[in-house]
Amino acid sequence: MARVALLLGGNEGDMKRTLQTAQRLINERVGAVMRCSHRYQSEAWGFNATLPFTNQALEISTDLRPLEVLDAIQQIENELGRNRAAEQIEKAATGARYASRPIDIDIIFYGSEIIDEERLRIPHPLLAERQFALQPLAEIMRSFPHPVTGKSVGEMLDALRTEEVTTEP
Repeated sequence: MARVALLLGGNEGDMKRTLQTAQRLINERVGAVMRCSHRYQSEAWGFNATLPFTNQALEISTDLRPLEVLDAIQQIENELGRNRAAEQIEKAATGARYASRPIDIDIIFYGSEIIDEERLRIPHPLLAERQFALQPLAEIMRSFPHPVTGKSVGEMLDALRTEEVTTEP
């Protein structure tokens, strides 16, 4: 069994209901939800959006392999209304790297594995830059060490907070 950290988020529709449904489907299809953070709201990261994002971290236990987890969570995203083709059109029109969406489920950690494949990179490569991901993750896995840097989730969050404070004008 692998200990997997997932980050769920989105900014379109009834986010409380969407996250609850996603958690139920993950529990049924991917693995047992062991811990779940509170929901956190934040402004969009990497693009302008009119609505804030709601994010939540889950720790699950699964016997699925990493690409099987990815396939399962992408199917859940589709069922909950994510339309990657429409997102691509919006990104092309705006020139932004990201777009608003009803749900996004990222694999942050898959145990201590390091995976660098075309479809999947674990640990999530931008984790250390994203307070919106670190905050809920720290609530449920604060001492978990990043497989590459060795820093705990809590240490990464503290470093990001310190960096933000020291770089403000």
